[in-house]
Amino acid sequence: MTVTTHIESAQSRVRAEREAVERKREAVETFAERVADLSTDPTPSAAAGVTATAGPRRHGESGAADRCRTVRTAFAETIRPHSLDDTDDSEPLLSTIRAELTDGIAVALAPTTDVPFSAELKKAIVAETHARRVEAETLVAALDRERSALGDAASTVEAVTGRLADADETPLTDLGFDALRTRHETLATHRDRCQALADRRQTFLDESTASNSRAGISHRTLVPYLYADFPVDHTVLSTVARLDAVCLNAQRAVRDHLVRRA
Repeated sequence: MTVTTHIESAQSRVRAEREAVERKREAVETFAERVADLSTDPTPSAAAGVTATAGPRRHGESGAADRCRTVRTAFAETIRPHSLDDTDDSEPLLSTIRAELTDGIAVALAPTTDVPFSAELKKAIVAETHARRVEAETLVAALDRERSALGDAASTVEAVTGRLADADETPLTDLGFDALRTRHETLATHRDRCQALADRRQTFLDESTASNSRAGISHRTLVPYLYADFPVDHTVLSTVARLDAVCLNAQRAVRDHLVRRA
């Protein structure tokens, strides 16, 4: 009996996504380190905030412009390549900064904006960068849980399909009444295992993965994100449903033989 399963493909997808997220997390950390090494401008008066615009740049502020350019360059060399994995490479740099950090930070870092590289701006960049790192770590944790869940599903499916294949080697016509009854009971056990796996999967989907007391990632959001281009919406549940149907049809065939021999 052959059962089509997408679990192995799902496992490959999770591995690839985890590697991509880890690379982005490392890029975020590198960007944060480069920003941390930059000095800031003194703010003698009420300095402009991240979203404010100052007046014409004062004499001697070329250093601030250089540091904002350094931040843009650091972002372009670290985070941006990973942010553009699923988008057009022609996206303007400031648009990517806006998407990954904030609109205010993108405005403040723009070459046409007369905002000094103040302690406030640096603090805002560091805070947003930290948030992106935490999000990446949370996603990695969620992917690890999905990987574990897929491993559990694969083990169950392989065990049941293996038993079905072994049983198929002996035609029902070669079995006596007691052996047929045992075959029927074994199939019922297989179906129980399928139901238990489906229940575990539903429980998993109802959960979320959180990190550092921040809002977590809902598994019902994670799954369609991972498998959007798969031919089925739910890799595990669809596999379990097909496997249960195979076991049910086998049970019916066994019952037909039992009835004829009763």
